Amino acid sequence: MLLEDDLFNSAQPDGAGVREGQPLADRLRPTTLSDYIGQRHLLDSDKPLGGLLARGRIHSMILWGPPGTGKTTLARLLAEQAGCHWMGISAVLAGIRDIREAIALAQSRQAQGLQTVLFVDEVHRFNKAQQDAFLPHVESGLITFIGATTENPSFEVNSALLSRARVYVLKALDADDMCQVIERGTRCLERDIDPKAARALAEVADGDARRCLNCLEIAAQMVEGRIELETVTASLGERSRRFDRGGDLFYDQISALHKSIRGSSPDAALYWFCRMLDGGADPLYIGRRLIRVASEDIGNADPRALEIVGAAVSAYERLGSPEGELALAQAALYLASVPKSDAAYQAFNRSMQYVKETGSHEVPHHLRNAPTALMRELGHGEGYRHAHREQAGGEAYAPGERYFPESLCPEPFYEPKDAGLEIKIRERLERLKKLDKEARRTDT
Repeated sequence: MLLEDDLFNSAQPDGAGVREGQPLADRLRPTTLSDYIGQRHLLDSDKPLGGLLARGRIHSMILWGPPGTGKTTLARLLAEQAGCHWMGISAVLAGIRDIREAIALAQSRQAQGLQTVLFVDEVHRFNKAQQDAFLPHVESGLITFIGATTENPSFEVNSALLSRARVYVLKALDADDMCQVIERGTRCLERDIDPKAARALAEVADGDARRCLNCLEIAAQMVEGRIELETVTASLGERSRRFDRGGDLFYDQISALHKSIRGSSPDAALYWFCRMLDGGADPLYIGRRLIRVASEDIGNADPRALEIVGAAVSAYERLGSPEGELALAQAALYLASVPKSDAAYQAFNRSMQYVKETGSHEVPHHLRNAPTALMRELGHGEGYRHAHREQAGGEAYAPGERYFPESLCPEPFYEPKDAGLEIKIRERLERLKKLDKEARRTDT
């Protein structure tokens, strides 16, 4: 479905050229770069897009950033600055037929001597075949492709298309940017706003200009005259931070939670835990990730960590939200507070790699199971030394016994760290190694 050009041509700063029923966010959509708010890291004269604009040039690109940061508007303004005809497609509504229609229009414009910028909103919604449909036309120069996405292009955009476009990252608007948005909005509405109300509005908008203006417009509809804090609060509804349950931001936040725990920062771990809950994450998903953390980053430095997380997950399954969330929070705090060791994680990875490299070796006869007479006749279990019956050095241990296949003698996989319970584990394993050495000297 093609986006109509007049959707943007009618939008004017501060409300000029308003259509009946047009949302405030559309009324304030910038029509010149001087009206554009934010993204100075891209648009300043010494920055990537600023340099392009100064030369009136444009190339294929992907604009990646959170909602409400001006991706569509920026694409439009870049096209205009370069003197190109602008066309837009929404990947939410469009299909191959719409892509073909856009290409046909681009060919018509080319015949008139006009270069076309084809903008694809939510480009990550297109499947591989739909994305591939642009490739020959980008390659031939028929269109300059600009895609907008809230998702990580590395995962959501085909590598062939990605290789033909440069990625620019747009950032959520900061506090100063949001103040400008609110000032323009109130001027357009011909209203005053209490400074406390403006701060509350900027905070809840969370860097999203569209969200900010929508809330401002609702507040203005609720009262006559000055917009107070109480009105803004009533217009906001349920507050939530930016979060996408299946998107890149989701994985960034779960990564921040994991790394905060690994770094022994309980306060930061609790913050990211609450951010995810506030954004609508499934608490059981967080619980499963905490189980992973307990093994990967704590391991045998404190084996109770795995038990505590398991108990917390069970508590949530029995209680649900919000009561069960406290148990998960308790577990996250415990994981962040106790000694850390990734020795079990490293040992597992080394062992898996060794197994893949060494192939299949037979189980030594003395380690084989021998439940039947035939197996015993074949020598299964013969010569096995039962550790509990030897008690070497006061330990249930059989010094010098071999447990690997006969032809294998790998370097140690498990190397306990100097942390928590693993200190004692390491000391015990070192004692057992000494018993092995003594046993081998005696055998020789």
